[in-house]
Amino acid sequence: MLKPLSAPAETVSDVGFRQIRQDIIAGVLAPGAKIKLEQAKERYSIGISSLREILSRLTTENLVVAEGQRGFEVSPASRQELAELADLRTVLESHAIGLSFVAGNLEWEGRIVAAYHKLTAAERNLLAGDASRTMDWVRYDWEFHQAIVSACNSATLMATLSSVFDRFLRYHMLARSFRGQAVVDDHKLLFELALKRDIDGARAVVHRHVQSGVEHVLGSGRLP
Repeated sequence: MLKPLSAPAETVSDVGFRQIRQDIIAGVLAPGAKIKLEQAKERYSIGISSLREILSRLTTENLVVAEGQRGFEVSPASRQELAELADLRTVLESHAIGLSFVAGNLEWEGRIVAAYHKLTAAERNLLAGDASRTMDWVRYDWEFHQAIVSACNSATLMATLSSVFDRFLRYHMLARSFRGQAVVDDHKLLFELALKRDIDGARAVVHRHVQSGVEHVLGSGRLP
């Protein structure tokens, strides 16, 4: 995505942070894996001191665990954390929906329509068996949910929801499978309810959507 002309250029540390974070969420760096600094230095083309700073930042999101003198490892995955993240996401997204549906204007509706268009295109490909579009779907899924709550007028709420959403998404990436028609149907209904400003209806869909996601991950058999 193009950045505004006034936006500062990303530093090497910024790029490294984004790449490592994405690799953790995507499961490229597996839960519980030791992060060997020398290997990570080569992989991400970043100095050891900057790497330590990045990993320390990631501990604040519970994506990385610091082991004192023994270094860092990717945070383990657990059924307990999955349940906690599902509950927190539901609470945050439901609150943001209430605020956004009241304040949303025509531009907000336009963002939802545009995001939904991209999401449905990716979902059609996945339903047709094109697994290569999974990462597109991951991005468009967040953009759609983000668009719906984007009129909440709270940068703090949006940032917190984004972090929780990504940590919840990590579990779906571990499951390694698309949820199929049910998730497509949920998104269609949420799209319609958003444009109708139906707060209670949208909150009910989000609650069901998140809980069915938990059941899908647990049913994959990929959690201890």
